[in-house]
Amino acid sequence: MSDQNKGFQKEEAPKTVQGAQGSPSAWKRLLAKKWVFPATYVAAAAIILTLMWVYQDTGTKTVSQDDLGIKVSSDDQAPDNSKDGALAVNAPAEAMQWPVKDRAALDVSIPFYDTNATNEIKQAAMIQYNDQLTPHTAIDLKAKDGAAFDVLAAMSGKVTAVEQNPVVGSLVEITHSNGLISVYQSLAEVKVTKGAEVKKGDVIAKAGRNEFEKEDGVHLHFEVRQVSDNAALNPETILNAKQ
Repeated sequence: MSDQNKGFQKEEAPKTVQGAQGSPSAWKRLLAKKWVFPATYVAAAAIILTLMWVYQDTGTKTVSQDDLGIKVSSDDQAPDNSKDGALAVNAPAEAMQWPVKDRAALDVSIPFYDTNATNEIKQAAMIQYNDQLTPHTAIDLKAKDGAAFDVLAAMSGKVTAVEQNPVVGSLVEITHSNGLISVYQSLAEVKVTKGAEVKKGDVIAKAGRNEFEKEDGVHLHFEVRQVSDNAALNPETILNAKQ
């Protein structure tokens, strides 16, 4: 009975133990080969590159409406406003216009004093007031028939001053987004207030009289200055020639 049990025990001896004991030797023999490590490195690198490519492709792929199972009809799509100019991103900058409706009906009665102009123009651009001669830093516009006329905003902007001056008369100052200031003096019936936003061509007053240029009668004294240093510029070199 004991011999049979011994025989039974020998037959049931686990073979897997011997196999497990032999596997480390097989791995050692495999790792001992020179090509194993290079091949493993190349395979790992290929896997990493593949994962990176898949990740980038996933991040940049645009999901279409078909992918989402959504159908958008033409009535539901956003309107294309590019045809009617509603999205005019590259629209040209606003040009300054003459501050009157009909330029042909008016004359420049007193020109701007330009140091590079002829002596004749320089003399015409000198204003005598209280026995003193002052260079004219604007242009005066006067109707050919001497009548009053509407004064327009030469460019869109914000009204930064509305004053009544005993020498230059009623005045309006408009500051524009391009770094310029337009000044209107010798006014009557001023229609704007300080702080108001005006658009190019809006009527801001009528031409009137002042003491500084009394001999000029009813007229508009129109100046253009720089915001940066308040330097006066010749308005005729800035005004839009098409107006």
